[in-house]
Amino acid sequence: MDEAAAMHSLHPSSISSNFPLISAFVAFALAQSIKFFTNWFKERRLDLKQLVASGGMPSSHSATVTALAASIGLQQGFGGPLFATSLVFACIVMYDATGVRLQAGRQAEVLNQIVYELPAEHPLAESRPLRELLGHTPRHCRWDTWTLDSNWASKARD
Repeated sequence: MDEAAAMHSLHPSSISSNFPLISAFVAFALAQSIKFFTNWFKERRLDLKQLVASGGMPSSHSATVTALAASIGLQQGFGGPLFATSLVFACIVMYDATGVRLQAGRQAEVLNQIVYELPAEHPLAESRPLRELLGHTPRHCRWDTWTLDSNWASKARD
């Protein structure tokens, strides 16, 4: 790569016109916004932490990696190595969300219950509760993937 090409690839306008990157950020922002407003509607209180919180519905992780893979496929073709890489990456992220992180959240529920039942004089009785909402059910990940795929398919037809 010559010096001019290297300088162009670092130019801010190349980032702002990067369709896969913009798609991933928009998907993340949309998923987190839905999570924020859903929580606001159900709880009747504003919780700004929901804008960056992990876990819950919809899965911003699944939405982000699905948007990234779909936009790479639309832009560079679905038969290329970059799409294959992004698809494998998306599958790993969603597998982790429905496996490791979901189970860690369930373990946190059990541990929080154990700590709650400790006598007041126990040193751990006053410990801060663990976060329980860490992962996603497979339904959460499928919903995000299906929703984004149908949106990208309609954009591709336009």
